[in-house]
Amino acid sequence: MLRRGLMVATLAGVLAAGAVAADVFVRIAPPHALVERRGPPPGPHHIWTPGFHRWDGRAYVWEPGHWVLPPRPRAHWVAAHWVHRRGGWILVEGHWRG
Repeated sequence: MLRRGLMVATLAGVLAAGAVAADVFVRIAPPHALVERRGPPPGPHHIWTPGFHRWDGRAYVWEPGHWVLPPRPRAHWVAAHWVHRRGGWILVEGHWRG
């Protein structure tokens, strides 16, 4: 059982490292963010992570926001956003800070 857990953790780490290392560069500017209607939080400690447009290789696709629990006390969410660089746009993935 311990060995299986270690294998799963290792695979998750490799996948996460690969996702972080690959920058998405798009020559077309992203559309404006959609206005989302969020329901009530499922619990008192949940925070809203807003949606964003991701690039699927051909077009921008909206990823809706959702409620999540912070990984630790006083952590805050930095929303995903697009940054203009060298004639194109790079996605900065949403992440926890603090």
